[in-house]
Amino acid sequence: MAKENLSPVWARAFDIHIDHGEGIYLYDKSGRRYMDFTCGIGVTNTGHAHPRIVRAIQEQAAKLLHGQIGIGISDTVLELTDELASICPPPIDTFFFSNSGAEAVEAAVKLAKQTTGRTNIIVFEGSFHGRTHLTMAMTMSKTSYRLKYQPLPAGIFAAPYAHCYHCPVAKRAMSAAQRATLSAGCPDDGACCGYAPDAVRFLLKTQTAPQETAAIVVEPVLGEGGYVVPPASFLRALRQICDEHGILLVFDEVQTGFGRTGKFFALEHFGVVPDILVMAKGLASGMPLSCVAARREIMARWSPGSHGGTYGPNPISAAAAVETIRVMKAEKLPENSQARGDQLMRGLRALQKDFSILGDVRGLGCMVATEFVDARTGEPDKSITQRIVKHCADHNLLLLTCGSYENVIRWIPPLVVNEQQIEEALQIFAAALDQVT
Repeated sequence: MAKENLSPVWARAFDIHIDHGEGIYLYDKSGRRYMDFTCGIGVTNTGHAHPRIVRAIQEQAAKLLHGQIGIGISDTVLELTDELASICPPPIDTFFFSNSGAEAVEAAVKLAKQTTGRTNIIVFEGSFHGRTHLTMAMTMSKTSYRLKYQPLPAGIFAAPYAHCYHCPVAKRAMSAAQRATLSAGCPDDGACCGYAPDAVRFLLKTQTAPQETAAIVVEPVLGEGGYVVPPASFLRALRQICDEHGILLVFDEVQTGFGRTGKFFALEHFGVVPDILVMAKGLASGMPLSCVAARREIMARWSPGSHGGTYGPNPISAAAAVETIRVMKAEKLPENSQARGDQLMRGLRALQKDFSILGDVRGLGCMVATEFVDARTGEPDKSITQRIVKHCADHNLLLLTCGSYENVIRWIPPLVVNEQQIEEALQIFAAALDQVT
């Protein structure tokens, strides 16, 4: 088995040859065990090889491997729509399925364009929506995702995200320590100065007129761009702007969904319901499946045959998703995410007091970020971030970076993680901080 036969286009955080996984752990071919706080980039929320989900996949595989939805509908897919309706906010009750997050985002844009008859889309700086040509045009987190692929599809306009720690208004008025208290993971703190929503209003005056703007697409918690929790007032302002102008509000919950933030969906923290909800990653515990959800009257305006796909919803992936939702309910995984995330944030903030390189600690549930800066200048420090990730990996804790400056470590453990495992991870991380400073 030659790794040389794999395309080098995949960026690889670690050089590990994985043999199997169980719970929060990955095991390499030599039997070495790693705490997997990468979670397949927010996918394996129920842990690796959860026995109930494995059994559901096996049973479905013995019945039907592929049932193209344009030819026939399986009971498993209908069960999935029932389970999703039970966790989605009213009045979102109608579902379209595909395979990946990028596919679902593209589908949501097509739905918005066809529903409104408009052409343009507003996204946000720091956003990540995928790697297809359209979703690359919508992705603003790093130039490396767009390098040598441009020009990209037109009609995409970007506004600032409500990032309190880096807000230009807050920077003029507050110290870094004061700004860090604003991004502490409390979406109801009411601290937003209004800079970000005002920028959206200005965009509608200067670059894309409301009557040509189909949708505002936003991550309710910024993912690849740095795990940024905005004030609730930001998302509420977007809802108001959309309602004023007949623009559809689309929440990209590809990474935030399925218990990651301590709720089934991050939107529950903010009291804002979008017109269209996009989900993937944690939906099927590692099987490829994504979903676009919307109110029935919106879906009814999507012309039959104007969008589709061969594999979505694959019945095996659908079976995994059904059991994923049932396991999450039975084992109270969103609640555990909240409890363990609170524990993790407390531990990280205690370390922040002792290490000035820890500029910001923020998050919701088990979606937590530690942002690293140069202790003297306060500037983003990618180098020290990489050294900490390496030290942790050398001591069997796998973590990933994110953020436009690649100076943020994201903490995304499987939601089955327990109190002792969080404490062990914090100890490894504390040792890494000692080592690099």
